[in-house]
Amino acid sequence: MQKRFVSIWFRHLTTDWLTLRRPELKTLPFVFAAPEHGRMLITAANPLAEAQGISPGMALADARAVVPSLEMADHIPGKEAKLLKALGEWCIRYTPLVAIDMPDGLILDISGCAHLWGGERAYLGNIIKVLRSKGYDARGAMADTLGAAWAVARFGKDKPIIEPGEQAGALLLLPPMALRLEIETLERLKKLGFYTIKSFMGIGRSVLRRRFGTQLLLRLDQALGNEDEPLDLLQPIEPYHERLPCLEPIRTATGIEIAIKTLLENLCRRLEGEGLGLRSAVLKCYRLDGKVLQVSIGTGKASHFVNHLFRLFELKISSIEPDLGIELFTLDATKVEEADPEQEMLWSPESGGLEDTGLAELLDRLANKVGTGNIRRYLPQEHYWPERSVKPALSLQDKRTTEWRTDRSRPSLLLSRPERIDVTALLPDNPPMLFVYKNIVHKVSKADGPERIEREWWLEQGEHRDYYRVEDEKGRRYWVFRSGHYSGDQTGQWFIHGFFA
Repeated sequence: MQKRFVSIWFRHLTTDWLTLRRPELKTLPFVFAAPEHGRMLITAANPLAEAQGISPGMALADARAVVPSLEMADHIPGKEAKLLKALGEWCIRYTPLVAIDMPDGLILDISGCAHLWGGERAYLGNIIKVLRSKGYDARGAMADTLGAAWAVARFGKDKPIIEPGEQAGALLLLPPMALRLEIETLERLKKLGFYTIKSFMGIGRSVLRRRFGTQLLLRLDQALGNEDEPLDLLQPIEPYHERLPCLEPIRTATGIEIAIKTLLENLCRRLEGEGLGLRSAVLKCYRLDGKVLQVSIGTGKASHFVNHLFRLFELKISSIEPDLGIELFTLDATKVEEADPEQEMLWSPESGGLEDTGLAELLDRLANKVGTGNIRRYLPQEHYWPERSVKPALSLQDKRTTEWRTDRSRPSLLLSRPERIDVTALLPDNPPMLFVYKNIVHKVSKADGPERIEREWWLEQGEHRDYYRVEDEKGRRYWVFRSGHYSGDQTGQWFIHGFFA
């Protein structure tokens, strides 16, 4: 694929921002200034100030001598980076490959994107038109290389779109500053009479290296396409990423459903071909007003089945508010795993159990509806103490390391912490005759026990427990215990620890 880049230059980035916040400044010359070595220096000037000879780097006192009515605002450290980050995130609707170009620009890798807007001219024109409508004085250029696009955006006077392979001709008449060279190199070139790139482009590389160092050759090679220039992307792209630009803004739930299905079909086709399945995904919806809406799903088992994954997103479509319309949808698979082959028959005797895809899909739908924290699965642990004998499973794929204990009856609901109860019982080892739990008296009609469980002395010291299974007169069954041996001078030794189904 032919590489193509767009460079966007915000000529008055911070002053445009302040003008948007304070419209009265639109008709006034004003600058940003910051203290340096005991005096105030101008860091940015708006177009009206520049038209009267004010430029960054001037002393504020000198500028006010030229323009007495000059307005001044304090420079805000880091503001340029914040503004470029916000503008770059907005530009992601045009391409996922966006990088910040400090202190006043953006770089877009638009390879393979322009045709979605009707061609390169319409593509670049749309970007610049919308940015200017938002109040920013933006210039843009397009070329095969980042360096050529950057140079033409800032110094080009003829055309902003450089045809493929024509970057060398576009650079010839531009000044050396267009190559992003250091000040020392620029001053040396100027002293030697090199006022355009053309004047030294044909000189031998060894001569240029000896006279100006390696940076000049590197920048020249980058601009001509002989040397790659990596981008530090604003949002690194997930390995499994799909985009769906919309020719017309989407405003209806039906349109959102179609977009999600289209994205899932493209993504799942790739995953299935690689034997992978999705465990978590994020859908982003870019609205016309610049707001980005985001919903996410997760699965308990890796899946690349479109219908199942769509049903998970379908539960959240009502939370997506299109407002004036959504112009771009993106889908990122933030976590993928190897996927097991699809079962030929769900819930059949040969399959079933935790490996059944139908069970995994059902749990996914429930989890995305009621929340993953409200669905639990437990596995046995090798402990005698009841509250330590089980642990929560992280997923359906977690395997038990020991067998469930089946020789003794255990409650279906075990309290995380035993709760005290008041008990009336014959002594010394008889089960309760009645007990009081949460101010309700339960008369015991049946009982079984005791079952003594010793404390795990290698973990902690303490009393043993004598457990009883008891049933009250209404048929409700409980698991209660006495802590330690009975002592007539002690109270509160009885606890309830679980409930039987």
